[in-house]
Amino acid sequence: MNLEPETVFKTDAEVGEGPVWDKDLNVLYWVDIEKKQVHALDPATHADRVWELGQRVGCAVLRKKGGLVLAMENGFFLFNTKTGDVTPLVDPEADLPENRFNDGKVDAAGRFWAGTMNIKGPRRPEGSLYCLEKDLSVRRVIKDATVPNGLDWSPDTKTFYFIDTPTRRVLAYEFDVETGRLGKPRVAFDLSAERGRPDGMCIDAEGMLWVAKWGGWGLDCWNPETGKRLLTVPFPVANVTSCAFGGKNYNELFVTTANSGLNAEELKAQPLAGSVFRLRPEVGGLPPHYYEG
Repeated sequence: MNLEPETVFKTDAEVGEGPVWDKDLNVLYWVDIEKKQVHALDPATHADRVWELGQRVGCAVLRKKGGLVLAMENGFFLFNTKTGDVTPLVDPEADLPENRFNDGKVDAAGRFWAGTMNIKGPRRPEGSLYCLEKDLSVRRVIKDATVPNGLDWSPDTKTFYFIDTPTRRVLAYEFDVETGRLGKPRVAFDLSAERGRPDGMCIDAEGMLWVAKWGGWGLDCWNPETGKRLLTVPFPVANVTSCAFGGKNYNELFVTTANSGLNAEELKAQPLAGSVFRLRPEVGGLPPHYYEG
């Protein structure tokens, strides 16, 4: 086990986010939301391919038919990583020009879940969590969210975990994988007393949640059944944004960060802000699901 953050790719991402591992290419896809970029990072060579897309990209997920599906500023899009072509699918918030998509993931049935937030007023509860079905229809699952962020499912698919950052809580919903419907939520754990704010997260093979902390200088691992924090991993940067398991056996934890909001003095003190890091915890993760639409 090595819980010392290793710099896999030194860069200056404004808001690095949305890491997801592609086992076929052995690359980590990740996005820089504010720079409007999708990246493909090869950890073995440290080579990083970049696509400039012209609008904010909240997250990218793998597609079973090939390529990626993106949740961007103006809705859901298909992305052909071979040609760079971007094809619009649907924009559920075409009437809300100040909203953009943020974090997202695919569930075990192949649906793509992603949340929206207000660009200009991040404390306004004007966001929602949407589910892009396999037939390309969209339904709103949660409304009146402020900054929908980390989300994932328990290994048995019976629980959906969700973060609305300003609440500083991780909610656990009963989940029906067949229908994609949510049941009653409970508070899995509360981070109100913690340094920083909960951002992206992922689940490991044992059902523990790894939560990135914006402004918190680290990453925490929590037991969502007991509500207990199991460990904290300090980072050399303040804004730790998200995480995902990858590598050949999904035993490496990749972590994105951001330099957004840092002044000149803080940037000088945090030369690695915006870089991509890697941890090697004792426990491994689960392969990401592919969107099946």
